[in-house]
This record gives sequence, structure tokens and C-alpha cells, in this order.
Amino acid sequence: MEKLTQEIVPILVLCAVIALVVSRLPKVDVGHSAAFRHRRLMNWLPLGLTYAFLYMGRYNLTVLKNVQGISQQDFGNIDSWGSLIYGLSFLINGPLADKFGGRRTILLAAGGALGANALIGVLWMNGSIDRNSTLALSLLYSLNMYFQSFGAVSIVKVNASWFHLRERGTFGGIFGILISLGLYFAFDWGARIAGAACASCGKGPLPTAEVSQGLAWLFLIPAAILVVFLVLCIALVRDTPADAGLKDFDPEDASSHDPTTPETAVQVIIRMLKNPVILTIAFIELCSGFLRQGILKWSNDFAKGVGAADSYISLHWGMVSCIAGITGGIFAGVISDHLFNSRRPPVSTVLYLIMLAGAILMLPLLGVPSAVSWVIALMAMAIIGVHGMLSGVASQDFGGRKHTGVAVGLIDGFVYLGTALQSQVYGGYGNLLPEKGTAAASVVANWRAWPIAMIPVAAIGLALSVKLWNAKVKPRTPTMAPVLPAKS
Repeated sequence: MEKLTQEIVPILVLCAVIALVVSRLPKVDVGHSAAFRHRRLMNWLPLGLTYAFLYMGRYNLTVLKNVQGISQQDFGNIDSWGSLIYGLSFLINGPLADKFGGRRTILLAAGGALGANALIGVLWMNGSIDRNSTLALSLLYSLNMYFQSFGAVSIVKVNASWFHLRERGTFGGIFGILISLGLYFAFDWGARIAGAACASCGKGPLPTAEVSQGLAWLFLIPAAILVVFLVLCIALVRDTPADAGLKDFDPEDASSHDPTTPETAVQVIIRMLKNPVILTIAFIELCSGFLRQGILKWSNDFAKGVGAADSYISLHWGMVSCIAGITGGIFAGVISDHLFNSRRPPVSTVLYLIMLAGAILMLPLLGVPSAVSWVIALMAMAIIGVHGMLSGVASQDFGGRKHTGVAVGLIDGFVYLGTALQSQVYGGYGNLLPEKGTAAASVVANWRAWPIAMIPVAAIGLALSVKLWNAKVKPRTPTMAPVLPAKS
């Protein structure tokens, strides 16, 4: 009964938090009818949940590492290759989303990711690959990440036509909820799948290949779920209100009054790379990628290493990071739209200040793992809020609905270049962190590199956010583009 209660309570808490947050979201009246808002809900909800379950099919590699299905160093190398492919794919996938629409590309994301996960699961189940198949896992995970990279591009591309600029801060909060739900599905559901499939995994010596074959379900179950959401996206998701039988509207973003002469994908990419606002946002998000994954992918290893694996936060890391992400996303969205007049960089500045303070505070607290857990939860709130504001919202604002695919692809691509960097620093060739299950992992001093590496990255992200404090969106004309604030 006690175990059942421990499993049910986090789910009830999570549902209550989501219901409370969504019910309290401020409304921005831009003239949409009730019918429009209802159809928009039916559009972004399946789209967003598909994105959340894509996370489950992405972070399952982290769960595999957490239960010792693969070593930390192998994980670092596999994850860095996958993240690098994800980060570079925007050169192809961003223009594809702009050309063919987000509906088609979310179908590619779900279909490709479910296929890649199913392939990994089947090969792991029949023994064709195991913990020693680093090259094969790198190739298969990179294939998965290529299709995964369509996810963020698609959700932002579709919603750019459904949300007015003044509503997008709130949408950024919703985007944060979806990301956070994905983390809950990946970490908490994933941990329970792993526990049911291989009870001895992660609880002692490294499991043999035969013992760990059941971990294939970490990949097969997300693949099966994605089949369901692929069908829902086909049935419900539409690129624009007009495609759903409603009337299109002007969202008043950077595409408003856009010149009618079409640009090639190369021209759009070059123009955005020359745009100081978009380029600065991209480098802020590179820092976000390093910090976000540095928190999400290594906190479990720290907890297990120093003997805090049975703490509530460690056991329910998915739920805790989900609630932190929800509150961060909503906080960021609400203050952006209602305090900073729909400007995103000021919010990023506030949240990066929290990140820097948290990374510095971790150093003296490493010897108190329970305190570190709460600091990490606060940092997760901050960094997911930043990611939702910049990749999820600022990309729409400054890229405009016509070129959202390229803008979010470029910005999200930098996120995953940052992810690839942290994977190499912490677990790959850098291998700064001790392998869990070893005597070195129980020595607190051996984990000092974890927060130390975050501090300069957080400081850079903060400085770049301050630089963009007054940046605003201006409808594009042949002679007008988003510009940095003038120097005083």
C-alpha cells in the first residue's frame, strides 16, 4: 500500500499543479472567438503532447545510462553525436518546415522517431546490440535525433499562425509545460519501465547483456505511444486557421508587411545569421543547452554516487523537474507579456541570474545532497523557462510566421550544440565526472567539476541576455529589421 501511495501521489500532485497553473493563466484578448479558441486547443494539444512523448523517446538514452545499461563515458559520446546531428539538422529541417508546413514535419518527427526507437528496441531485445555497441548505438541514436529535430521546429511553426504576438508569452508557458511533461514521461515513467524490465539494473555491479535485454522496453514503449499520437496529429493538426475552416489573422510579428518577393532557404538563413538579435539569442540558447542538460542528465548520477538515491527528489526527479519546468515556463510567459510588454530578453536575464546564483551556490552545498537537490530543482525551473521563452517564443517573434522554421531551427540547433559540448565535457572525452557505482563517485570533491563548468556558461548567458534587454520586434520591410538597442 505504501509503495502504491508513493507512485500515485506524484501523479496527483502533477495533475493538480497543471490544472491550477492552466486555470490561472492570464487571458490576452486579441479578438478571437470562442470557436477559434476551441479549435486552437484541439490543434496545439495533440501537437504538444506528441512533442512531449518525443522527449520520452529522446531521454530514454539517459535513463538507460542511469540504470547502468551503458557507461557514463559511452553515454557522453553517444549523446554528443546525437546532439550534434540534431544541432546541425536545422540547415535542412528548418527550411523544410517553412516550405511544407509544421503539420507534415511533425508527422516526420513522430514517424521517424518511433521507427528509430523501435529499431533500437528490437536490436537490443534480440541481443544484436548491447552496452558495448557504442558505434551502433551512436548511429541509431543519431538517426533518432535527426527526426527528433523536426519536433520543436514543427510545434513552433504551426503555432506561429495560431497565436498573436501578444499571446505568445502565455504560449511560451504552455510550451514549458509540454517540455516538462516530456521530462516526467522520460524520467519517471522511464525509471519504472526500467525497474519492471530489469529489477537488478542500476542497483549493483554492471548487469550482463543477457540480464539487461529487458531494457529494450525503454525504446519500444515510447515507439508504441508515438504511433497513437501520429494518428492524432493526422486527424487534428492543421498548419493555419484557414486550413481548419477558420479565418487567418495578422499576428503582428516580423513577417507582418513582409515583402511579397519570396526568398530561398539559403537567403533566409544568411539574413538570420546577419541579424544580431537572432544570432545573440542563438548563443544564449547554446549556453541554455549546456546548462539544461548538465542539470537533467547528471543529477541522478550525483545523487546515486553520494548516497542520496533514495531521496524523494531523486526517486521522483521526472515529477520534480516537470513541476519546476511548468512554474518556470508560466512565470516566464506571464511576466514577459504583462510586465515587460511581450519582450523576451528581460525574462531571460532574470532566469539566467537564478542559474548563475544556483551554480555558485552548489559548490559549498555539494556535501549536503538534499540541499543540492532543491537548488537543482530551482535551476531546472529557470533554464526551462529560458528555453521556452527563446526557442519557443522569441524565434516566432523575430523570425516571423513565414520563416519560423528556419529561426527556431537555428536557435534550437544551437541548444543542441551546447548539449553536445556538455556531453563531451562531463561524460565523453572530457570525462570530468566519476563513473557511478565506483568508489570515486562517493567522494563529494570529485563532483566539484559539475557546478564549476556551469558557472562561466551561466555568466556568458546572463551577459548576452542583458545585451538584448531592449530588443523589440519590428515588422520587416525592405529597410527595417529587428535591431539591437542603440548604445547610450
